[in-house]
Amino acid sequence: MKKAFLFPGQGSQYKGMGQDLFGLFPEQVSIADDILGYSIQDLCLNDPLVKLQETEYTQPAIYVVSVLAYLKEKKEGNIPNFVAGHSLGEYSALFAAKVFDFATGLKLVQERGRLMSQARNGGMAAILGLQKEEIEQILRENGLENQITIANYNTPSQIVVSGQKEEIIQAQSIFEDVDNCRAYILLRVSGAFHSNLMKDAANSFEYYLQQFSFAEPEISVIANTTARVYKADVKTTLCDQITNPVQWNDTIRYMMGAGITDFYEIGPGTILTGLTTKIKSQSSPLVIKDDKKGSHQQIRESNNKITKTHGLGDESFKKDYKVKYAYVTGGMAHGIASKELVVAMAKSGFLSFFGTGGLPLSEVENAIVYLKEVLGEKHPYGMNLVHSPLESQTIQLYLDHDVKVVEVSAYIQASKALVLYRLKGLEEKENGQVICKNKIIAKISRPEVAKQFLLSPPQNLVNQLLEEGVITSQQAHLSQFVSLADDLCVEADSGGHTDQRSAFTVLPAIMSLREELKEEVKYPDYIRIGLGGGIGTPESATAAFMLGADFILTGSINQCTVEAGTSEVVKELLATMNVQDTGYSPAGDMFELGSKVQVLKKGVFFPARANKLYELYRRYNSIDELDEKTKKLLEEKYFKKGLSEVYEEVKIYHREHELNFEAKSEKQKMASIFKWYFSRSSRLALEGDKNHIVDFQIWCGPALGAFNQWVKGTRFENWKERYVSEIAVLLMEETTELLEKRIKKIKKQLESVV
Repeated sequence: MKKAFLFPGQGSQYKGMGQDLFGLFPEQVSIADDILGYSIQDLCLNDPLVKLQETEYTQPAIYVVSVLAYLKEKKEGNIPNFVAGHSLGEYSALFAAKVFDFATGLKLVQERGRLMSQARNGGMAAILGLQKEEIEQILRENGLENQITIANYNTPSQIVVSGQKEEIIQAQSIFEDVDNCRAYILLRVSGAFHSNLMKDAANSFEYYLQQFSFAEPEISVIANTTARVYKADVKTTLCDQITNPVQWNDTIRYMMGAGITDFYEIGPGTILTGLTTKIKSQSSPLVIKDDKKGSHQQIRESNNKITKTHGLGDESFKKDYKVKYAYVTGGMAHGIASKELVVAMAKSGFLSFFGTGGLPLSEVENAIVYLKEVLGEKHPYGMNLVHSPLESQTIQLYLDHDVKVVEVSAYIQASKALVLYRLKGLEEKENGQVICKNKIIAKISRPEVAKQFLLSPPQNLVNQLLEEGVITSQQAHLSQFVSLADDLCVEADSGGHTDQRSAFTVLPAIMSLREELKEEVKYPDYIRIGLGGGIGTPESATAAFMLGADFILTGSINQCTVEAGTSEVVKELLATMNVQDTGYSPAGDMFELGSKVQVLKKGVFFPARANKLYELYRRYNSIDELDEKTKKLLEEKYFKKGLSEVYEEVKIYHREHELNFEAKSEKQKMASIFKWYFSRSSRLALEGDKNHIVDFQIWCGPALGAFNQWVKGTRFENWKERYVSEIAVLLMEETTELLEKRIKKIKKQLESVV
């Protein structure tokens, strides 16, 4: 676990701050009194002359209280990996890093406060709800871009501007007329801090700094002006800070990208805690890729820098789903594709699906409510739909909550519930164009299944829905002008349910099928085809796009990330696997049919035991036919309880979940007992029960093994450093670079032939 200490700036002061600190550090309090010429304790606790809100007094007071708070943490053994401070708070951060001692820092802060307090006729305002580009555009359109500048990038949607007081006041009515502007708050300051209007103060401070010398930081300090680690020239950086904006949003994102998981505000107030919470929910980390030779670091700004990466894939896909990247994360079952994972991806410009498979409807509904509240209409997201007995109830839940994007998987043929979802979103525009607001991405691996999604919804199912009165005659009529799915995602060598297809054969086959069906369809839309399964490196992603994939989908690599909703024990196992460490076992939900799932085999016995159970099911017609030695093996090694006890649990489960169950034969009874083991093995893995690690069922494909080898020797080797949106951006950027290299190489080869 990596942590950072954050030190607050001006505005966090309050009467009574530091009450529990002054008595702990009498030496520092005495030094402060001597330097300042007044009692710092009396100022902070009592403020008898009402000076605490004046810049000249505020800045030394906050510095002293913050430093004492840090000394208390240090005394208790709490040492951070990074430190940063907001504006004035940067001095407390530099003290913590031992760049200067307590007395030197206080002298610097005292002079800084004095110089800044002399600024006159300046103003500042906090703008809530608008982002940087929107603010800059409004200033340009109103001729204010040279009078008002951004002073603080506090969060993506909380930005402070500086300028002459009259211009700041004039701009209030302009911004308040903007729809998305939640508030324009005038700040109680005398100067236009962090702008060129503070140039005189910066020049004077530069002269004052010449008498001091500074040490190299012993802890990484992030500078306000650059949102990067402090370089050697401390004096220049401190002078620049007075006239340049505070890059707080990127400061936090940088530390997130460096693997910081815990942020602690050290000093008075909780302002930075609130800002950090918003930044973490609204932004992705600044992606840091360690050079494998360790020679340097490259910073990749995944939010603020538009790269060629955005050009990969089909443009209509990105437009329709309102995303930056033609990259999707699949809905891994049991909530492994968690709410947190979906939010992180959505806010970074990716489409992501929550994994509903195996979850009760109440939990699925809670996830929908959460995602709608956090992401609203602005960010894309979808829900997974696995073919199951709860399909109809799940579809109704999606319709009730207006879920607009669904990823369907494990379907052999179109169902009535799926057609209902599709048709409920149909509408006809004035120009006669038929559109469907309810979008479906179908994961398939067989041409006969793909064909059903490429064609219009089956007419017999449409007629049934019309007869039942759940769709209108207009919707039934319009159904012939749309395909059942908007997009197909070909599943190749994937984790979980898989047909073990090769991407190099199945993707071209499905693309050819799409061309063949053009004559049969009445709708004009182009059905996009993406590729998933086996994608975990730039090489595999490059191959997918070179094959013609309109988008790519990842799964296995995402369950070994910080946001994934599985146990840490599972993540530790996954982080060490290689490409050869997966195997195939029967699928618990399709046990009787012999369908296969791909699972982790390294470090667990599950694949071998699961295959043994299926072998017994095929050979025998009942539990009673098993010999005593086999029964003992199952009870003592596999199930850890009696077979009759297992069967009673099966019946209780079905009653509790209001599912119809009655074994019509001894063979079906045997199947239900064996399938209990599959449910138990999944639950043990999700819970991370170390006592039963050998029975963990972990759906996974070899893509994760390839990913592990790709990032070996970098900080991403540790799964606790893997943030799902960060590795997605990294993968797409590396793919772009590799694709360009491959294309150049092919061109050269062709030119040499000519």
